[in-house]
Amino acid sequence: MERLVKDLTHHCYLYHVLDSPEIPDAEYDKLYRRLKELEEEFNYILPDSPTQRVGAPPLEKFIKVKHTEPMLSLGNAFSHDEVREFEKRIKKFLKSDDPITYT
Repeated sequence: MERLVKDLTHHCYLYHVLDSPEIPDAEYDKLYRRLKELEEEFNYILPDSPTQRVGAPPLEKFIKVKHTEPMLSLGNAFSHDEVREFEKRIKKFLKSDDPITYT
């Protein structure tokens, strides 16, 4: 798990800070899912685990802003069931049953 945390932290930095990823997104997602599986299997999360944060630490040159609307699409969906659950949450939030078009 420690090695996975180290590797994922490295790749996250390359992607979010340097804008220079070494691996495809799908490979990062595979490593991330493996870490989550191990954390659940052993009921243990390292303090610096990437599963406990979103993205990389913000750069100092950026100012903080408060979003006027919630950002509901930050999670990943890896199955049809997860997409359906996401759609249910969106429709509930919007108070709408209108069909959603994906592109």
